[in-house]
Amino acid sequence: MPFRLSNNLIGILNFITFLLSIPILGAGIWLGRRADGTECERYLWAALIAVGAFLLVVSLAGLVGACCRVTWLLWVYLLAMFVLIVVLFCFTVFAFVVTNKGAGDAVSGRGYKEYRLGDYSNWLQKRVENTKNWDRIRSCLQDSKVCKKLQDKNETIAQFMASDLSPIESGCCKPPTSCGYTYVGGTDWTAVTTNSSSDPDCQTWSNSALCYGCQSCKAGVVATVKRDWKRVAVVCIIFLVFIIIVYSVGCCAFRNNRRDNAYRGGWKGGYA
Repeated sequence: MPFRLSNNLIGILNFITFLLSIPILGAGIWLGRRADGTECERYLWAALIAVGAFLLVVSLAGLVGACCRVTWLLWVYLLAMFVLIVVLFCFTVFAFVVTNKGAGDAVSGRGYKEYRLGDYSNWLQKRVENTKNWDRIRSCLQDSKVCKKLQDKNETIAQFMASDLSPIESGCCKPPTSCGYTYVGGTDWTAVTTNSSSDPDCQTWSNSALCYGCQSCKAGVVATVKRDWKRVAVVCIIFLVFIIIVYSVGCCAFRNNRRDNAYRGGWKGGYA
């Protein structure tokens, strides 16, 4: 009974994982083959294929090992699961460490916050300030038309000032408040004749190119990454608990496989 329970449970769980890996792998292949794919999609397809292929191979090893009583396949499965547990644990700790620092600054009379790159962890700053990385991120932001929503709204100045802008909208789609620019509408601003602000973003901003080259835009991206990583870290904790439970059941199945194989070997030897 313990053999059947643990092996059947591992078989069912891995069959579900196998089914889930197919659409993930298919989505990665589809994105990679799209001729008109954006930079975001091209950046994502490799990760999807890697995750899908890993889940496919591991779930097949667990499924065959549990249902067909192939001990060495179960051993490979448990090894892969152990590596996954270690990686998830390390990533979760790392995510909480690098996202522990930094927050948006409230602006008097505004519904949105403003973001400064220096407020966040040095690791995130270096990743975003890297020229190659930022060229990809900027291309991704431009392809996704993140500022188009503000352009289409055409709000009054009172409505805009009360808007709850996302970190990327606040950092990339408008000039910093310290520049003193006058709001016209959408993403159009009028520069002041004399600007006493020392913020270099005031010179970088333009109504045509917006603030995609600004430090505030990089800070908005980092703030978004921080928020998303915190959410992912919470999900990883839940998933980690689930994986540990599955790993424990897999260990029982592996032990039962060895006992069953030893019993059958001993029974055949005695019968002969």
